[in-house]
Amino acid sequence: MKPTLFVLAAGMGSRYGGLKQLDGLGPNGETIMDYSIYDAVRAGFGKVVFVIRHSFEQDFREKVVNKYEKVIPVEVVFQEIDYVPEGSSYNTERVKPWGTNHALLMGKDVINEPFAIINADDFYGKESYEVLAKFLMEKEGHRNEYCMVGYRVCNTLSESGSVSRGVCEVDADNNLTSVVERTAIERKNGKIQFTDENGNDVEIDENTPVSMNMWGFTPDYFDYSLDFFKRFLKEHGQELKSEFYIPTLVNELVCNKTASCKVLDTPAKWFGVTYAEDRPQFIEKINNLIEKSVYPNKLWK
Repeated sequence: MKPTLFVLAAGMGSRYGGLKQLDGLGPNGETIMDYSIYDAVRAGFGKVVFVIRHSFEQDFREKVVNKYEKVIPVEVVFQEIDYVPEGSSYNTERVKPWGTNHALLMGKDVINEPFAIINADDFYGKESYEVLAKFLMEKEGHRNEYCMVGYRVCNTLSESGSVSRGVCEVDADNNLTSVVERTAIERKNGKIQFTDENGNDVEIDENTPVSMNMWGFTPDYFDYSLDFFKRFLKEHGQELKSEFYIPTLVNELVCNKTASCKVLDTPAKWFGVTYAEDRPQFIEKINNLIEKSVYPNKLWK
């Protein structure tokens, strides 16, 4: 069975002010998501599931889903603040849903096969989908065997300012042992550095693996997510801005030896539009890849 691609798109409405500003960056108005779906299809993924908010469902179906339905089976699920386990409670003044692992949990009823999860607004590169698809195809029927695409930090920097990344530590077999969110990562005087919790600059090697929220899971991960989310709400449900992140749960499952998480190396360069100044650079990078025949000039005929 082919793996599924699960796309985190619930934040789109708030981030872009509605989908009307879904940014066309390719030569024919292609979005970052168009390149992601194109890469996933040719790598061997068999289905796409989008998690969105009800508030922009019609817009999303017209502008996004219709584009892909002739290419690959598509399903849509929803993330809303009140989608919590029965018996759980939370602060009713809270405005936003519960973060990336809450969004992931929304796929529980429609995904029964190994699956990958990505951000809708990150460009991950062809090679990353290839290594991810290969890993997941080998995990059909397995349990507790996960993976993360580990980008080399030098391939994830913005030329316009600092970035935040999940800096990973791995063992001799490339299994994840920890992932720690680090802020203010940038190149200074030719060296890559981040700012630690004490405000000190700490240098890291160019090839240090970092997480860009590109994970691969077997379906048992949904059960752990549900159990962990119930516990999370008991401890943090009354907080207005607490978030249930994927790395938090992965860290716990890895540390208590419930699961393993292989860090897959990729030579791909991550692109994103973190800053307004990144947009022209992104367009230039896409055009370079088209010139090298990595992508056709027009993705969808």
